[in-house]
Amino acid sequence: MASTAEEFKALGNKSLQAGAFPEAIQHYTSAIDLDGSNHVFYSNRSAAYLSSNQHQKALEDGEACIGLNPTWAKGYTRKAAALWKLSRLNDAEACYNEGIAKCGEDKSLVDGLKKLVDSKNAPPPSSNPMANLFGPSLISKISNDPKLKEYLSDPTFMSKIEMLQKNPNSLQMMMGDPRIMEVLQLALGGNVSFGNPNDTPEPPKPKEPEKKKEPEPEPEEDTSWMNEEELKKHEDKKLAKKKKEEGNEKYTAKAFDEAIALYDEAASLDPTNMTYITNKSAVFFARKEWDLCISTCEEALKVGKENYAPFEDRAKALTRQGKCHHKKGDLGKAIELYKASQLEAFQKDTERLLKNLELEKRKKDVAAYQDPEKAEEAKQRGNDAFRAQNWPDAIKNYEEAVKRAPTNAPIRNNLAAALCKVMDFNGAKMHVDKALELDEKYVKAYARKGDIHVLMKENHKALEAYRAGLAIESNNKSCLEGARKVTQMINAGTANMTEEEKQERAAHGMADPEVQAILQDPVIRQVLQDFQENPNAAQQAMKDVTVSSKIEKLIAAGVLQVGR
Repeated sequence: MASTAEEFKALGNKSLQAGAFPEAIQHYTSAIDLDGSNHVFYSNRSAAYLSSNQHQKALEDGEACIGLNPTWAKGYTRKAAALWKLSRLNDAEACYNEGIAKCGEDKSLVDGLKKLVDSKNAPPPSSNPMANLFGPSLISKISNDPKLKEYLSDPTFMSKIEMLQKNPNSLQMMMGDPRIMEVLQLALGGNVSFGNPNDTPEPPKPKEPEKKKEPEPEPEEDTSWMNEEELKKHEDKKLAKKKKEEGNEKYTAKAFDEAIALYDEAASLDPTNMTYITNKSAVFFARKEWDLCISTCEEALKVGKENYAPFEDRAKALTRQGKCHHKKGDLGKAIELYKASQLEAFQKDTERLLKNLELEKRKKDVAAYQDPEKAEEAKQRGNDAFRAQNWPDAIKNYEEAVKRAPTNAPIRNNLAAALCKVMDFNGAKMHVDKALELDEKYVKAYARKGDIHVLMKENHKALEAYRAGLAIESNNKSCLEGARKVTQMINAGTANMTEEEKQERAAHGMADPEVQAILQDPVIRQVLQDFQENPNAAQQAMKDVTVSSKIEKLIAAGVLQVGR
């Protein structure tokens, strides 16, 4: 049973690889609930949302990932992929360019941008007229339709749309889904009847030029049925609307005192309408009188509830209250009010405020939780548990220490050592890499990284890590011993391995992107061929330091096996 954020992440990764996207989303969400400051969790959940056709949620997690770590390239690839799926191609291109500007020429960003640009520049298909109907702009059309946009959150609907875009001929199989028929109607222009296919439509009549209509006078209201009291209320409401419009003009002109007087007059004429009080609160907000704005919104909400005001009007007052609390620094109360507003009436602007504020609060909570003294106490508890070989308690205390002091490299190095004991090598590598990011001269972290790569059967990477440590401290005992053992393992080759072990080691090495890049290098491919056909030429090429280094990595990775 998973209990830590990293364990839930590992379960999420397993589910994602197996194609069990809902389970992956659930596990990543559990990881985020335990540690909302880890950008990797949002990145992984974005990938799961994208795979399950929940593109809007994938976009939100991509944005959260970038917010937590603006220099991590994968966050931009996640966000751009979601924008692409939502047919927001220009936004996706801008996201790729922003990522490249902040993260350098990252391969995934550069490749993604190239594919996007190629896709945008590709000529539209003309051989199949149905393909044009279900082209890249279809999602954008659906999202702009008040009724159809609700379907975008349904993974089943999205999978059907993607199938139509890939194979328009599959429409025949979906004719029974009324939602797809509505989409077809939208794609055809919105005025299509799916009646009897044998009916012959009448030819369209030529349009006559429209004559400019003169404005008609408003019809006179029939108030004959009203008694004296009802007629007075009716006239008061009309006058109240007029006073509100006058107040709006004063508000726009920043004549705030006059605007308040007119809004008060409107409210006294029509005490059942909360809008006049809400408008008054806008004046206090503009004058940065937060407490007055809050109390005025509360007054407006009371009137609104008593008189069954539209949900949108109530939501507006709650959102304004939330903004005031945000300005006052009470983020928790602001979030509470934004959520209450969304329950009254969902608004995209309020949802955006809510998401951004939740992210801001998580960052502040993480910063507020930091305490170097308590971090040291947790580290010592972790050390005691580690010496007692109580690995779960050691991990728990080291993780607490990391939260208290996230920039402390030695604590992360200790956590990596504890994670190795429970064979969470990926988690260990993540923390040791973070330790080196925090302190690039931290030799112990290089030694630990080498040990982790040995456990992961990545001898070529282990040797690189040990050598990096020795470049900083040439007599470091751990790096010297580690390099010696790895070199001995590499030199021993595969003599003592079974055929199955040889294949496993080679497959593991082939999965490494660096190894794949070396094998695709035309110079290296020629050298490998020369070893078979022209050994002298191969030996000559090996005098080049770059070539010999790459060949050595292939041998260390087990991809290139040298006979003994």
